[in-house]
Parts: sequence; C-alpha cells; structure tokens
Amino acid sequence: MKVTAKDLRTKETDDRGRIYLGTEYANKRVTVAVVEVDSDRPDAEELATAYQEASESAQELAEEWDETSTEAWGELSDG
Repeated sequence: MKVTAKDLRTKETDDRGRIYLGTEYANKRVTVAVVEVDSDRPDAEELATAYQEASESAQELAEEWDETSTEAWGELSDG
C-alpha cells in the first residue's frame, strides 16, 4: 500500500504521544514518518519576551502607584 501526498493527514497525539490510526490499518505493517511537530507551548524565546514585557509593565505600574500614593498622602496631610 503506497501513500500519496493527498492521503497525508494531520493527527493529534494523546498525552503520551500516541496516535490512533484507525481500523483500516488493523493487522497491517504501517511505516509512519513525522514530517513536522508543532508545540502548543511557547518556546524559551517567547517566554523570555513575555517575562521581560511583564517585568517592564510591573515597573511602570509601580512607578505610577508611587506617584499616585505620594499625591494622595500629600492631599491628606494638606487637608
């Protein structure tokens, strides 16, 4: 049995990396080639970028809070 490009299918694996091919392959020798693997997890570079952005955002928020807090304490002490 030969497989042509139109017969290629994308399958999802279970949590152990196994794929169910279907009953049409029962009792047959099947050779499978992995052409591409996509991960649903971010890679190290994406994580580093997200961490950097979150860190910068937190710094900006802390600076804004410091200014707001200073103004609020100033208004309370003036009042």
